[in-house]
Amino acid sequence: MTELCTDGISYWARQAPDRLAIVFDGTDRVDYALLDSWTDAAAHWHLAQGLRPGDRVGFIGGNTLEWIIGAIGALKLGAVVVPMNNRFTPDELRYLVENSEPRYVLADDAHTERMAAALATSAPDHVRTGSEADVSGVGLHRLGEITKLRHETPGPVARPDAGPDDIAQIVYTSGTSARPKGVIFTHRSTFNLIAEMAFAEPALRPGARMIYVLSLSGAPGLLWHFIHPLTRGMTQYFEKGFDAEVTLRRLAEEKIQVLSGVPVLFEQMMARPEFADADLSSLELVTVAAVRVHVATLRAWLAKGVLIRQAYGMTELGGLSTINSPERALDHPEQIGRGTVFNRHRVVRPDGTDCDPGEPGEIIVSGPGVTPGYWRNEAAYAEAMRDGWFHSGDVGVRDEDGYFQIVDRLKDMIISGGYNIAPSEIEAVIADVPGVREVCVISADDPKFGEAAVAIVHGDDSLTKDAVLARCKEKLAGYKQPRDVVLISEPLERMASGKIPRRKIRDAYLASLELAVTS
Repeated sequence: MTELCTDGISYWARQAPDRLAIVFDGTDRVDYALLDSWTDAAAHWHLAQGLRPGDRVGFIGGNTLEWIIGAIGALKLGAVVVPMNNRFTPDELRYLVENSEPRYVLADDAHTERMAAALATSAPDHVRTGSEADVSGVGLHRLGEITKLRHETPGPVARPDAGPDDIAQIVYTSGTSARPKGVIFTHRSTFNLIAEMAFAEPALRPGARMIYVLSLSGAPGLLWHFIHPLTRGMTQYFEKGFDAEVTLRRLAEEKIQVLSGVPVLFEQMMARPEFADADLSSLELVTVAAVRVHVATLRAWLAKGVLIRQAYGMTELGGLSTINSPERALDHPEQIGRGTVFNRHRVVRPDGTDCDPGEPGEIIVSGPGVTPGYWRNEAAYAEAMRDGWFHSGDVGVRDEDGYFQIVDRLKDMIISGGYNIAPSEIEAVIADVPGVREVCVISADDPKFGEAAVAIVHGDDSLTKDAVLARCKEKLAGYKQPRDVVLISEPLERMASGKIPRRKIRDAYLASLELAVTS
């Protein structure tokens, strides 16, 4: 038996029952006493549906209180939460279901039909059990069932027989392969991450106010912005989605102290006319990650008295492994720090030896929060984790003082609006379009989302751009769809190994691209 990663909620329900735990969309306020009883009721509900310790349960939907309450209830039962990207197509969702094999999936009203299509069944008009589901054996429930439990007080469920290395979450992320990999978070690795940041960042303290405006489907969602702050006794402000005007107002009126996000959030907020007069003096810890933020953005926020600190991480590292120090961020805002209390970072050559200061190499990381594995993909984990060091695929340099800076990405990942996109996944879809002979997907700058995918396609005379875009729209989530398709008459260049030189092609075609950026 072990402590569960949700035990902090019950602790603060006893110690500070009236303290706000969650404020949703600025109006719905849930204190720790209500959060504890509501999630207990959710745990009993899961138990009644047949969920048991170790079972997987999927969640898909927009940002809602029900998503959070249902997920915490499942964790209290010792089950494994599997967040599912609410922008995925049925084909993409079906792969997640087939790989994780959840007992059932909870979906909000806006995503029930899409999830039902992924399960090759019709949308449910009632709660169904796994035995009533389609051939995949996976049930489908409505998240609205969790709303009805708000005022029930059944008491906690019987404590599950769980070990510290039992899995708490499986978070899917795209790498360079065409299929997402399920990154495992155990109770132990989750505790390690919480302790790591508690030692390093004094702003993360009981009663502090944090805001979250991005999707729940990735590591920053349930893990970093709910399990972490609620274990610490913080107050989590939680929004339906990002709106620059609303978020600015929330920062000022609610005296938010902790804010993290991707560059586009900060850029859109500083573009608002309200930014000039907004009182942001309460902010203590502000971090940015995913892609490098423009210096002009950093300066604009600094002029308001807000120091933005570059952070670095990836899902496999627990979402975050280092943050630039406040002192360093003033003179070297491009740097990401030099690790934390227990996380160690190195920059290495292909032979594994350490690079000299200023010499580019691959960033590798060792620490207690690094994932212990990929779900049902031991080969991929063995390739990434070597001799106790996780190989990130990112290129970086360190200076004489040991501070790191990201230079590039070995894996050619495209990061659009904070979402990771694997070029090979898009290439696999386009390759099936009749008339396509070769395809290379590259990244291009996007003024709104940071980066966007662009497809360079060699095909026969019958191939049209519209045909390629239509297939992508059918098979891929919106943020993965190419912003433009460039049709070429000559075959793509190849290296001696037979591989397509993605970076060389990007350099050759980028200047001529006209991105169809969505507003």
